[in-house]
Amino acid sequence: MLYELTTLSCPLLLVGDAAKRAVAWMGESSTSGEFLGCWRTEFGTLGRVLLLRCFETAEGMAAERERALLSQEPFDGRDIVTAFETASYTPFPFLPAVRPGHRGAVYEFRTYRLKPGGLSPTLAGWRDAIVDAHEYAEHLVTNMYALDGVPRITHLWAFESLEERGRLRASAYDAGVWPPKIGPGQILEAKSMIGLPEAFSPLH
Repeated sequence: MLYELTTLSCPLLLVGDAAKRAVAWMGESSTSGEFLGCWRTEFGTLGRVLLLRCFETAEGMAAERERALLSQEPFDGRDIVTAFETASYTPFPFLPAVRPGHRGAVYEFRTYRLKPGGLSPTLAGWRDAIVDAHEYAEHLVTNMYALDGVPRITHLWAFESLEERGRLRASAYDAGVWPPKIGPGQILEAKSMIGLPEAFSPLH
């Protein structure tokens, strides 16, 4: 199983239109994979649409990547989408597959750029930590490492509110079960965005 995370850039007032067009465009292809989620950014860089899909094969993902690159109107953006960026990921092997359904009202996308050679210890640290921090880790939708670009991981969390997120994180930190013991030492740069799921998002 492979995951693809696409980021569309568009004017602030046209985010909803861009999201609907992109989802329809993805559904036109027989190799479009499984559409898992669509969010608009609320914190972080605004005017962004985040799209998550999964693919059973690398060939299917590559075909969709080529379709977007060769299209004269990728994601049916026309005059709305000003830029797009697509990244390929492999999920952490000990995590369950992402399944559609209700997970929360707010989603956090955290991306950590890793030191060279930092992925293996990061995987080991996360494998141990999610067992001990089970109450907090229940809100983890997935964690995945990039197959292209700089070495990095992106993890997706779901909460009913920012207040719930803050409370659970503080509790896990106070109990000493989070963050993963090895993980922080492998991070060169950390970024976070809060996304709100669109009404038609399978993950919501």
